[in-house]
Amino acid sequence: MNRAPLPSGHRVVVSQFGDDPLQAIDQHAALHEMAPPDPATLAARDVIVCIKSASVGWVDLLMTSGQYQHMPKPPYCPGLEYAGVVAWLGPDADSTRLAVGDNVLVDGFQAGPRSLGAYQSYGGYASYAVAPAEAVRRIPGGLSFDQACNLLGSYETAYHCLIARARLQAHETVLVHGASGSTGLAAVHVAKVLGATVIATGRSDEKLAVVKAQGADHVINCKNPDGGPGVRSFREEVKALTGGRGADVVYDGVGGDISLESLRAVAFGARYLIVGWASTPFVAQGRGQRGAPNANTLPTNLILMKGLDVLGCPMVISTVHDPSIRAPRLEQVLRWAESGQIRPYVSHVFPLADFKKAMRAKWNGEVIGGCVLHP
Repeated sequence: MNRAPLPSGHRVVVSQFGDDPLQAIDQHAALHEMAPPDPATLAARDVIVCIKSASVGWVDLLMTSGQYQHMPKPPYCPGLEYAGVVAWLGPDADSTRLAVGDNVLVDGFQAGPRSLGAYQSYGGYASYAVAPAEAVRRIPGGLSFDQACNLLGSYETAYHCLIARARLQAHETVLVHGASGSTGLAAVHVAKVLGATVIATGRSDEKLAVVKAQGADHVINCKNPDGGPGVRSFREEVKALTGGRGADVVYDGVGGDISLESLRAVAFGARYLIVGWASTPFVAQGRGQRGAPNANTLPTNLILMKGLDVLGCPMVISTVHDPSIRAPRLEQVLRWAESGQIRPYVSHVFPLADFKKAMRAKWNGEVIGGCVLHP
């Protein structure tokens, strides 16, 4: 297909891993000019996407210091999830699925820095990316570009945790920690679609007001009242909200002090979902050295006496081990989005030139739901 040449653009490049994400962002990440991809060098099933929005996620931050389980080889362009417009289709791409000018999102499992093949070098913090046709999907349900680039990772995580692992039922109560974060807010949305009752926690009344407006039945500010580290006791509040029973499921993407308090606020036989450890990001060493010198711990006495199921929920790793679990999960998330039952919430938008400011805002906990860059 003959089209006008694409203009040059820009991309972010992480030249080497940092000791921690902030150091990597400050010292090892920079904006560079970028020539548009040359169709003559691409495969017959490739697609060039002109990127309109790219998500700034927690994993994007951890990757810059090699503290995420998957490490792209520097130099690399960050940005796991992005959405944009099809600018070019290879001759073997299915023209019944895609056309030049379509608004699309790109599957971060199959392209971008978390993928494992030839498309790992094309991150979303750029003007253009190349992805295989099977990784490119039309945006469902009239979502905006900003919403679309915050769809798959967060909502697939929520599905994997709440449905595949916890088997959450409509009559149950789920305690969601870090509910104003991207996966936390997705968990609120998914739990409500399933008909469950949601108790959401956080440390900011302003953020929790948004979480409540997004569907949480109850919110609890667990910030320590003296402003110090740790969390205040919230066991009695959870018990009161559940008729004295306690939560049936805990969705814990925070870790640290909140985990111990949560174990005191659950029903006998509850399912405790380990989703992440945002409050203790340095459990692993920086610069990709691995190991877990600062590993989190949970009290085995409480786990035993309450008969708890403690479930690790690594959505990506689980899918690598068993790829068959993904198709029904992806189909359901896209169906929810198409019907309007889930719509990602985005609080912060930055131009690509301000990528450092955007990544710091995510790191500092300023974001509610999604944060995006506009190339």
